[in-house]
Amino acid sequence: MADFRRPLLALAAIVAASGAARPALAWEDVGHRWIGTLGVQALPPSLPAFLRTPEVARDIGEWSREPDRSRGAGRTHDSDRDPGHFADIDDDGKLLGGPTLDHMPLTRAEYEKQLQAAGTDSWKAGYLYYNLVEGWQQLVKDFAYWRADAYGEKAAKDPAHKAWLAQDRVRREKQLIFDLGYWSHFVGDGSQPLHVTYHYNGWGNFPNPKGYTNERIHGPFEGDFVIHNLTIEGVKAAMRPPAACPGDCDIAAMTSAYLINTHQYVETVYQMWKDGQLKDGDAKGKAFVTARVADGAAELRDMVTAAWNASGKMTVGYPGVAAADVEAGKAGDAYDLLYGGH
Repeated sequence: MADFRRPLLALAAIVAASGAARPALAWEDVGHRWIGTLGVQALPPSLPAFLRTPEVARDIGEWSREPDRSRGAGRTHDSDRDPGHFADIDDDGKLLGGPTLDHMPLTRAEYEKQLQAAGTDSWKAGYLYYNLVEGWQQLVKDFAYWRADAYGEKAAKDPAHKAWLAQDRVRREKQLIFDLGYWSHFVGDGSQPLHVTYHYNGWGNFPNPKGYTNERIHGPFEGDFVIHNLTIEGVKAAMRPPAACPGDCDIAAMTSAYLINTHQYVETVYQMWKDGQLKDGDAKGKAFVTARVADGAAELRDMVTAAWNASGKMTVGYPGVAAADVEAGKAGDAYDLLYGGH
């Protein structure tokens, strides 16, 4: 996750004088790799076995870096995707005067309308919330197709149908691993307090009664400190216990709660910086940042588990049939549902 946004107005002159700085990569390669790997390693045995192997955990850790690695592909690419890494929450708890995280519109189109009414847009306010929800919904769909393929492969009587379903299951596994890995990056972004605030790189030109710094702290906090002070073993040990998404999982509420929880630590970052606790070797700083990275890994574990649990009710094929009904044999030959013509 990277600090992709424009420089704070208060620092514009400094930035202009010093030239373009290298973009900070939140949790950098190391932190994102850990979040992806540890989140998958912690998945419960109720999830498919193909997803719970050391090789897949490693691959998802690598794919988790991809949204940052793809930066610089082009201006059109970057200007559209970069705001998906953050949510600029102001001191009133709103996204730049728009909605609050606990009352987010159902779609980005409606979100855009509300932001424009407040005099801004989603390119400035960010749309991390929607990346998390949309990516989770895609994962639910991926799991549903995998379930249908896996059942159909076992149940098919026609050898040709069985062979195609086996091939489609393998394709779906590859798709699922990439989708999960790419999306896990944004789950990691959501545990970084400076990705859910408009105080994202120095306090900025806002009321500042406690005298917080205007230094560009984003990169040193999320990158250098992680690299020099954290270990994957420490992050793993700090992961909180699993938390289930109750009932028919409300991913909107789950996502809002996650980002709201992270936002409460924004001022903690600035106070710790002021107190010198985010310097190499400081025990309090190490414990705090370890807990933030660990929360990203734990949230990934919980969201993936919730996606699997929700996938039985997700439909596959056309007309849509619930994956659980396919597994119950209510849809006949899964090949006829999934192949899509002859």
